[in-house]
Amino acid sequence: MIVRIGRTYYSLPVRLLAGGVLGVMLLAALVSTFYTIEAESQGVVLRFGRYLKTVEPGLQVRLPLGMDRVYRVPVRRQLKQEFGFATPGATYPYQFTDTREQELERSMVTGDLNAASVEWVVQFRVNDPLAYLFAFRDPDHALRDLSESVMRTVIGDRTVDEVITVGRQEIEVEALTRLKRLVEQYGLGVSIDQIQLKNVNPPTPVQASFNEVNQAQQEREKVINLARGEYNKAVPRARGEAEERIRAAEGYAIRRVNEAEGDAARFTAMFAEYTKAPEVTRQRLYLEMIEEVLPRLRGKIVVDESARQVLPLLQLQPARPTP
Repeated sequence: MIVRIGRTYYSLPVRLLAGGVLGVMLLAALVSTFYTIEAESQGVVLRFGRYLKTVEPGLQVRLPLGMDRVYRVPVRRQLKQEFGFATPGATYPYQFTDTREQELERSMVTGDLNAASVEWVVQFRVNDPLAYLFAFRDPDHALRDLSESVMRTVIGDRTVDEVITVGRQEIEVEALTRLKRLVEQYGLGVSIDQIQLKNVNPPTPVQASFNEVNQAQQEREKVINLARGEYNKAVPRARGEAEERIRAAEGYAIRRVNEAEGDAARFTAMFAEYTKAPEVTRQRLYLEMIEEVLPRLRGKIVVDESARQVLPLLQLQPARPTP
């Protein structure tokens, strides 16, 4: 057999040529026999187009020359799909869409017919490689469609205030529950781990006005909280003062009642003694009263009963100023 190499013709034996071709084929078959599954993946093996087995990570062997085909599925890796935005450097091809599609994804209508810009993330894992590969023609795209449909349904059931402020956690929980149910119903071969809302804002043309409304609401809440704080300080103090005055009045009332009862008991005892000896008791009362009154007087004059006048006994001198 004559073979041309450059401008030179060589004569090669047919057996040698056939041996070379056979050697190349054997080498190619040997190279294609061995393959490796990465640590975070599983391999789905098809033999002549029919499912054969699922292999674990490590060095594996297959029939060469295309008789066995291996599809690697990252079952131990958490994947995510982003809606309305994109994170640069993503290795998962279905993680985000182009810029025009992102604008359509985040534009939504709330239950009170207001517009809102919603960005969210769906985190999931492949739990059934066979269903993931062959149950749907494009399971990743189907998951994106289901996620967007669920989020639009949940957002459409709530007001714009709930979507942007207080209802974020409830939206995440309800969307996660709905998406899990749909994924199981359609048999996509994936499990949904989490749905997380990112930026939730009003549309750009009205965002400044909406921020002013939010600021006014925050100022209102601040004033309400300050008023409640003053109320919580003033009311307990007033209640304490009122309680103190009530207790003082009750103590005064008890003291006056006890004093009155004591005076009454003393008068009753004195009256009982008076009925026994009226003259003695009257004299005693007179002396006790004189004993109590006389020490309060500054000047005292004692005269005899027979005295006609007291003028000779008085010292007619200017009265000294009372200190």
